[in-house]
Amino acid sequence: MKTYSSLANPEYEARPFVDFSGVTPRTDLSRLNFNWREKDLPERERTKHVHRLHPYLGKFVPQLAEIFLRKYAGRAVCDPFAGSGTTLVEATTLGLDAVGADVSAFNCLLAKVKTDKYDLPELEAEARKLLCDFDSAARGLPGGARGEGPNDAGEYLKRWYHPLSLRELLAFRGLLSGLRHEDLFKVVLCRAARSARLAPHHELDAPNEPVLGPYACRKHLRTCRPTVGAAKFIRRYLPDALARVRVYSALRRDVRVCIRHGDARRIELPSFDTIVTSPPYVGLIDYHEQHRYAYELLRLPRNDDSEIGPAKGGSSSGAKERYRAGIVEVFRNCAKSLASGGHVVVVVGDRHDLYRGMHEDCGFRLAGRFERHVNRRTGRRNSDFFESILVWRK
Repeated sequence: MKTYSSLANPEYEARPFVDFSGVTPRTDLSRLNFNWREKDLPERERTKHVHRLHPYLGKFVPQLAEIFLRKYAGRAVCDPFAGSGTTLVEATTLGLDAVGADVSAFNCLLAKVKTDKYDLPELEAEARKLLCDFDSAARGLPGGARGEGPNDAGEYLKRWYHPLSLRELLAFRGLLSGLRHEDLFKVVLCRAARSARLAPHHELDAPNEPVLGPYACRKHLRTCRPTVGAAKFIRRYLPDALARVRVYSALRRDVRVCIRHGDARRIELPSFDTIVTSPPYVGLIDYHEQHRYAYELLRLPRNDDSEIGPAKGGSSSGAKERYRAGIVEVFRNCAKSLASGGHVVVVVGDRHDLYRGMHEDCGFRLAGRFERHVNRRTGRRNSDFFESILVWRK
């Protein structure tokens, strides 16, 4: 039986590659070992600066994006499945213009906030005033914050939050309208909302039912109680967000970032010379539903029907056919804006072998393929699997 220790730090014949800044267009990638262990690439480095502004299921390792950007990118890179913005963030720190698209409005907001340019003194002054105003609001009523009450919220929010938590979240939301950095503060709000749900600690990624009393917590291995109050998370995450933005701002180059909210099968994209992306895996994640609290709090439009390969669609033969056809449509559309000779890097767990020959259907040729061992290092999801890195060329 595999233990957490063996999964986190397995033995490999070759030492895992960690000299990320040393990669150049001349680097022979076939000689590199991408099987990073926890001791080679600890979580604090995988979630550096703005990469951890908000938790996100299905996010790929930023160092992997960095390697392939350094190897193949020229002046502009595209990620048609932008997700939380991993490729876009790495591109901006390497001096590359970045283009992203996603069907999820929250993903686009998150990617925008992560890649924005900030006037740090102005941001910090506004954040201090916001926190001061929130503290005043939170002290407004005994046992709760002033502003909109739980009865003003939708059924989902009333079901998943203690009344005090909901009052505090709504009070914070009520202070954001018109602020210069409203979008960043919205992300802080959503991160606090994720933590404040009436969800078991061991099910924060995808909770099934609210917990209303003490429960056996499989994360902490003790009896835990439901979360009461959101203010503590707001007060913790706002300074954390500022610290992460400060670190990123020192690394961000003066480049252009374009983020389009829409279906990459049809959306019009500006020109670029490289694609680095990690598409959804068939039948694994419902990308809108994982952030439902954000959609409810921010009143964002949902576009679930445009997701490719959602978990709710399963992984039947029909679902896999629809998934493959959708992915091919995306890359065919992207090919219109991809420069001649440009590279496409696709990071995907292809256990259903759906990407075999896909490059030909998209009008590309296969330039390389790499396999890497992924070991889950945190939380309860500690099983391992293998991931393919496909390199195509137009």
